[in-house]
Amino acid sequence: MIEVKNLTKKFGDLTAVDNISFNVKEGEIFAFLGPNGAGKSTTIKILTTLLHPTSGAVMLNGHDPVHHPDETRRSFGIVFQDPSLDDDLTAWENMEIHGILYDVPNSIRKQRSEELLKFVDLWDRKNSLVKEFSGGMKRRLEIARGLLHHPKIIFLDEPTLGLDPQTRNHMWAYLRELNKNEGTTVFFTTHYMEEADRIAERIAIIDHGKIVAIGTSEELKKKTNTNSLEEAFLALTGTTIREEGANATDRMRMHRKLRR
Repeated sequence: MIEVKNLTKKFGDLTAVDNISFNVKEGEIFAFLGPNGAGKSTTIKILTTLLHPTSGAVMLNGHDPVHHPDETRRSFGIVFQDPSLDDDLTAWENMEIHGILYDVPNSIRKQRSEELLKFVDLWDRKNSLVKEFSGGMKRRLEIARGLLHHPKIIFLDEPTLGLDPQTRNHMWAYLRELNKNEGTTVFFTTHYMEEADRIAERIAIIDHGKIVAIGTSEELKKKTNTNSLEEAFLALTGTTIREEGANATDRMRMHRKLRR
């Protein structure tokens, strides 16, 4: 479903993504695990047509994001790190706009919107303004919106950033059910060790723009002769994941939200 070969992205003298190669199978739940600044978000932006690579090749559901961006975009839905909903519209209106942008026929759009809002437990709040929603409710709505046009792949860039553990668990329960029932390929980035260990079928450990290892959690532990994914990460990268930096980012995001 996703093929990446020798992908590099430079910003001036900074190499954000450094000659990485990997593939994701259809229906797989795949994770990019690494600290802030590792190259996770840059890679997702290239895969989702938001950035052009400096070099290398990418194929998404058989489409080239650089040369065929429109066809590529129809293949995926995305949930960004930062909220991208229109807070002054209702949940239903946010779904409607997305469906119109993706040329989903009216009858299918309405049926699919109802199905997905019920799926993420927001049907009773379909006519509520998004600005009245909690962070977890907004995240669930973003997932529903991203799935409206029946994408083959759903990208989630740090989807649980700033969410409490209970909301995180609920969100992943929805996505696992979706993966099981519709065969949707799930590609997510995270800096949470436990999240990658528990959710992903395969994990790519990325640090300083390079993929240092790819495999199941068990394979990574076996490769490094360790007992936990955290120990495996330390053995492969020479450092623990920089949770303190991630937590600071969480606090900054929450502070901005409170100021709004």
